[in-house]
Amino acid sequence: MSERVLAPDDAQLLDSFIDHLWLEDGLSKNTLESYRQDLTTFAIWLTPQQKQLLIVSQADIQQYLAVRFPQSKPRSIGRLIASLRRFYRYLLRENRISQDPTLQIESPKLPRSLPKSLNEDEVVALLKAPNVMEAAGLRDRAMLELLYACGLRVSELVGIKVTEVSLSDGVVRVTGKGSKTRLVPMGEEAVDWLSRYIKEARSTILQKRLCDALFVTNRGEAMTRQAFWYLIKRYALLAGITKHMSPHVLRHAFATHLLNHGADLRVVQMLLGHSDISTTQIYTHVARERLKQLHTMHHPRG
Repeated sequence: MSERVLAPDDAQLLDSFIDHLWLEDGLSKNTLESYRQDLTTFAIWLTPQQKQLLIVSQADIQQYLAVRFPQSKPRSIGRLIASLRRFYRYLLRENRISQDPTLQIESPKLPRSLPKSLNEDEVVALLKAPNVMEAAGLRDRAMLELLYACGLRVSELVGIKVTEVSLSDGVVRVTGKGSKTRLVPMGEEAVDWLSRYIKEARSTILQKRLCDALFVTNRGEAMTRQAFWYLIKRYALLAGITKHMSPHVLRHAFATHLLNHGADLRVVQMLLGHSDISTTQIYTHVARERLKQLHTMHHPRG
């Protein structure tokens, strides 16, 4: 029923936002539906006031939260605020609004959930899943190796140009959020697979067509986020991984495994391209859980 009374402009905005979440973060169907439901309900609440999602003030959001608060648990309110905040930050980045109305809205204090990740054996199984005897498989292996070695976002991975890779120096120049660039070391394994892909597979896939993207498809174009998202899901199945899988899970694995092996949090922040250390600190909880497990397993009084 809610979809029928949603203004067409609002419906289009929500569709674009949900597509963005799916492509950028590989969120599950249930999580995407939660975002959509939260924002749809808010948009419908705005309708009697002759307002739409693009024309909203901080006061509007506070009034809506005041209405919802007595009916909802703190965790539900926290999720609602997170949905609104994510949505309006997206609109701000897309230049659809000039000011974020959620900027001064505070969320209820809740325990932070740990990001989903893979253990090291699962990562190895995933990396070995592509058939490297085929050109496309060699490309996919190089993409997976680079994603895990550098902790890249999927948009950063598919956006890399050939000219931004230095095999001799073992680094790649990455363009992240806000068009900020950073140099990230690749490690020997990723360099080796990337070198093989460039020498043995890239020209075969392109078939004499020109493209400045590092990772290309049989159509002679850059690999897209959508296509790679499907690839990583397929390789996870081949590797026998039953966890929810997306390119972002390998980014989480990269950060978690670095910290488990003693990396400094500031270094991990720099490699991930986080502008704020608080964003990176969630991984210290993951590493702490691992330390507890090791202590229980190996200490005589564990």
